Amino acid sequence: MSEHADLLVHGGDVLTVDEAGTFVRSGAVAVRDGEIREVGPADELRTRYEAAETLDATGCLVLPGLVNTHTHLAMTLLRGRADDVTLQGFLERVLRWEAALLSPKSVAAGVRAAIAESVRAGVTSALDMYWFHEAAERVAREAGWRLHTGPTFMDVPDPADGIAYEDRMAWARRDLAARATARPGTRPVLFAHSTYTLSPDQLTDIAALAREFGALLHLHAAENATEVATVEVRHGRRPVELLDSLGLLGPDLLIAHAVDLTGPEIAALARTGTSVAHCPVSNLKLGCGIAPVPRLLSAGVTVGLGTDGAVSSNTLDVLGAVRQAALVHKAAGDPTVVGAEQAVRMATLEGARALGLGDHLGSLEPGKRADLIVLDLNAPQMRPVHNPWSTLAYAAHSADVRDTVVDGRILMRDRVLTTLDEATTLADLEALA
Repeated sequence: MSEHADLLVHGGDVLTVDEAGTFVRSGAVAVRDGEIREVGPADELRTRYEAAETLDATGCLVLPGLVNTHTHLAMTLLRGRADDVTLQGFLERVLRWEAALLSPKSVAAGVRAAIAESVRAGVTSALDMYWFHEAAERVAREAGWRLHTGPTFMDVPDPADGIAYEDRMAWARRDLAARATARPGTRPVLFAHSTYTLSPDQLTDIAALAREFGALLHLHAAENATEVATVEVRHGRRPVELLDSLGLLGPDLLIAHAVDLTGPEIAALARTGTSVAHCPVSNLKLGCGIAPVPRLLSAGVTVGLGTDGAVSSNTLDVLGAVRQAALVHKAAGDPTVVGAEQAVRMATLEGARALGLGDHLGSLEPGKRADLIVLDLNAPQMRPVHNPWSTLAYAAHSADVRDTVVDGRILMRDRVLTTLDEATTLADLEALA
């Protein structure tokens, strides 16, 4: 008797990105209730499963959806407005524009465009730190896309959402309490902007709230030397040193950037199980430097990949970040550091682990959520495929993504978005921008 599946993706080579790096030639993935039920040979699964919907992936590569571990999605509104400046110059411009431009309506429009871009690029989920997160969540839910977000703390005179810092804790508590039953493959999240926009007492209080609700805490830290010097003058410690002294480092903390680190700081991240979101494109564009990813990996730190916002990187292309991560660290003279497989894993399974969701996302294994993409191999730059890891890291582009699936739902089929009106989305973005 046939088994029922909601979706059967079949015929393509399947790179599962599991621990063993299992690769199934002419394979298939069976999905039911948004969950992967089985991965195996296409001939076998086509015989055993009766599927309500199918994706023929012949001539393609099937792999887990890409995970963006650090971004500000609605910054699509400001793409191209702050190029060729330092981090500090960037912040001065962007904070001013945000105060004038942002509202639930504008954030919704910016996020909708960001989701369209992400789905086209094979990105199935993202950790999004930004204002008016409720508007972002509504848009993501309508599109069927996996968004990890929550309240953001930043002690500035006029926050974009109008909620003064003294009122934010009660607001955030209500928000977290409403997430008692999280969607499978998500978790509660709190965002503390940085050690230079929040005091040590504020950081401690925010971390206590996150721990009370089992939430992931995410913040920027050690993005460039100027930031580090500023925090050191203000608090007497470097950012990661300060976080360590406050007891904030740990497996439920994910720090973005981590460019300017000392040896003892890397050891502290490893010792505490703190994860890092590596944003190589943004870091290069802002002249921040290159994060010491080879040393972080050697120490055992979990490292995911992020694009940052579309102002600082101009794109939400995680595959582009994969290529940059696989190349930029070789500039020091060692071509063996951060190889193709490691870079791809940072965008998939390691990214999921950085979010504390490695048991649910990041690889194609039974029991995990059915977030997957189909990459078209029928282009000159994609052939021959001697090594799928190499093809992904050094040859593939976001335009090669043919199909995108989140929770077993097809969000893009044959390069056509199925849950978003792309023309209206872009028109709305242009009107606001």
